[in-house]
Amino acid sequence: NRATDLWLMLGDNVYDTGADVDYDPAIFNVYPATLRTSVLWPTIGNHDTAQSQTPSLTLPYFQNFSLPTRGEAGGRASGTENYYSFDYANIHFICLDSYGSSRAAGSTMLTWLANDLAQNTKLWTVAFWHHPPYTKGSHDSDTESNLIDMRQNALPILEAGGVDLILGGHSHSYERSYLIDGHYGLSTTFNETLKKQSGGGRPGVDTGSYKKLSSDPQAPHAGAVYAVAGSSGQASGGFLNHPAMFVSWNNMGSLVMDVDGNT
Repeated sequence: NRATDLWLMLGDNVYDTGADVDYDPAIFNVYPATLRTSVLWPTIGNHDTAQSQTPSLTLPYFQNFSLPTRGEAGGRASGTENYYSFDYANIHFICLDSYGSSRAAGSTMLTWLANDLAQNTKLWTVAFWHHPPYTKGSHDSDTESNLIDMRQNALPILEAGGVDLILGGHSHSYERSYLIDGHYGLSTTFNETLKKQSGGGRPGVDTGSYKKLSSDPQAPHAGAVYAVAGSSGQASGGFLNHPAMFVSWNNMGSLVMDVDGNT
């Protein structure tokens, strides 16, 4: 009897080219009841721009969604709908653009990210964008530049700012990491020292839930969980063997997140 509070879409929201005519059959006509009760927060993917890394502001993605540019939903004003942040209850959400904005160190987006995190006071911090920093599904985070750039340039900023959860799509699989910190290289360089705690983080199983031990919710490098939820529309396999991942599934489905206080 309780509606979902909010809904995140992780990019490639309509196939194949992000055309306006695709939004009704893919989203608006499919979920009319959900869209009346749960605010939809999207991030942009390569299929939303017809593979253009310099999309026009007339792109249907920008016309069909009204996204905060002035910090009007919480967080720091970004001045663009490509990336933004917002607050909901005790969670600060950060949406980044891993395709059409510069991912270089010192770029406008990453400078904004650091400033946004610096003013964040929420208990939880969740970041999401399209190209995941770790995956061995239908895409490979060891070989693709968008994924490598986000891992090398965005993750150090997020982990220094106390991020708790990072969500990505693009790779058509479900993968969920251990509680990790400080892995910015290839999958072959991942090792046990990068796990902040042992076990799989499952309540009531083996070592139980992961626990952040600091009383400061913005404590740097306390560990984060990374999830790839790219199999809502299709599951396309892959090696599914990234060592940072506790689970790697070639299954269809969506990811549900429940937050209750500090749990």
